[in-house]
Amino acid sequence: MISPASGAAVVTGAAGGLGRAIAAALHADGWQVLLTDVDRVAVAAVAEPLGGWSRALDVRDEGACAEVAAEAAAHAGALGLWVNNAGILVTGPPWRHDAATRRRVLDVNALGAMNGTLAAVDVMRAQGNGHVLNVVSLAGLVAAPGETVYAASKHALLAFSLGILSDLRMAGHRAVRVSCLCPDGIWTPMLHDRLDDPGAVASFTGSMLTPERVAARVARLARRPRPVVSLPRWRGAQVRLLDAAPRLALGLTPLLRAVGRAGQRRQRRRAEAD
Repeated sequence: MISPASGAAVVTGAAGGLGRAIAAALHADGWQVLLTDVDRVAVAAVAEPLGGWSRALDVRDEGACAEVAAEAAAHAGALGLWVNNAGILVTGPPWRHDAATRRRVLDVNALGAMNGTLAAVDVMRAQGNGHVLNVVSLAGLVAAPGETVYAASKHALLAFSLGILSDLRMAGHRAVRVSCLCPDGIWTPMLHDRLDDPGAVASFTGSMLTPERVAARVARLARRPRPVVSLPRWRGAQVRLLDAAPRLALGLTPLLRAVGRAGQRRQRRRAEAD
């Protein structure tokens, strides 16, 4: 079990949405939290009631990630937790995205999280312990229709996370942990503008989660690391079944699209009512 006394916690993409909720949940659990985001002004405002510790960070910058890890460790005496939350979503068939868009998704969601993980692991290996927690998404467990490029970036992150965890064990670093959280669709600004997007139906096929519910699970997982956790658990089992039976998944695509569209309409009605 890992406690907030083990050192500082870093959260990427913390200026809003899920990142903001994660930072608040960790702060409430007793962590000293360094909030980071590409938007320096926004993340500073969010950090004010959470200890006031923030820094601008573009996770695509490997050197900047290393600087943040070193700062967090120096400030608190150790780096106890690094949460890779920063990410971007694009939807629709991949042939509609230009090369720059595909590269940006992979650079942020996959390579950016790799940069954060490696920066944290370098510090944690030296100090002998620590925990990297990667927010992956259910799209990392199954090829979500309409979110192909996004899902590819999340599959890459899941593979990297499990691979580096095995590498750490083989190198004898048993107290450096890596966890992956794979939540269903989360009602954040990332999805607010997708209510009429036919390419985003996969995000609306299951349980629409609140940022606070996911953040609470992050706080629990921070204390008790596990390689892969899905939220809710039943959705993880469901998508793993589809991933294991690709012909079945393809056959069910029209049904999944219909369920997703119904979910979009339901969420739109709720948004209009609010």
